[in-house]
Amino acid sequence: MSVVVVGSINQDVVARVDRIPAPGETLLASSLVRTGGGKGANQAVGARRAGGAAVAFVGAVGADAEGETLRAALVADGIDVSGLVRTEGVTGTALISVDASGENTVVVAAGANAARETLTDAQRAVVAGAAVLLTQLEIPVALVQDAAASRGAGAWHVLNAAPSAPFTSARDALLAVTDVLVVNEHEALDVSGTGELDAAVAALASTVRALVVTLGRRGCLVVCGDERAEVPAHVVTAVDTTGAGDTFCGVLAAALAASGCRPDSVDVALLVDAARAGAAASALAVTRPGAQDAVPTAGEVAALMKESRP
Repeated sequence: MSVVVVGSINQDVVARVDRIPAPGETLLASSLVRTGGGKGANQAVGARRAGGAAVAFVGAVGADAEGETLRAALVADGIDVSGLVRTEGVTGTALISVDASGENTVVVAAGANAARETLTDAQRAVVAGAAVLLTQLEIPVALVQDAAASRGAGAWHVLNAAPSAPFTSARDALLAVTDVLVVNEHEALDVSGTGELDAAVAALASTVRALVVTLGRRGCLVVCGDERAEVPAHVVTAVDTTGAGDTFCGVLAAALAASGCRPDSVDVALLVDAARAGAAASALAVTRPGAQDAVPTAGEVAALMKESRP
């Protein structure tokens, strides 16, 4: 079974600082690292290293050296990049500051990620072969909608509505073609248009087959129909939280693909199992610097789930 991720791919430029600077303030960084990033590419790496599913990535890079480097890194991870096109212009770039506690700020220049609002015919062919389609909102919403419409009958669509800002104009149409919605607490409030989490959960759960709300150190909430379950987080010391949510989504998508289930048979138990694997993987990811570099292997996740209770 296969996972196809349609999304962004960026060159991350990561500066380590003692604390996040205030507006107008200049701080000296202790280090500067360039590494692979972008929510879509991060999630593809998460899904691939989870094992159990073939993974393809659909996206765009620019006509520059960074794009070729990022493509090669995905290939080295065993990810199918036949749907990764090269466009005129520059590859997307993310400027990231990470403080001493592992918290971060991110500024993204979309570059090639924003170059198209429709898939190419070759990209549609890749999407049509997916058991699970995984998307995010670091690319144009129209491109996400095109991908959702291009998936085959019985394929899952898992939407990570992050970042949520560009989502509001197409909210209803996109949720109508979403099976599993994954959001953090802030995104849940943004997408639902409510100011209180319980109200947001109720509103969103009524529009999709299943809802997963990640809550950081409090774990995550899984809602499927009238059933709810809480998945606790593992207690770890964070070094860098940059790719935690992406790792969670990629591992969850891989678990759904490996289950062999169709979206019309989803239940809370299936989602809880997938979320537990995602929670363990994201816990390991925050103990390491970087986004893709921090994604753990399936063996590491299994060992944590066996040896450590959340």
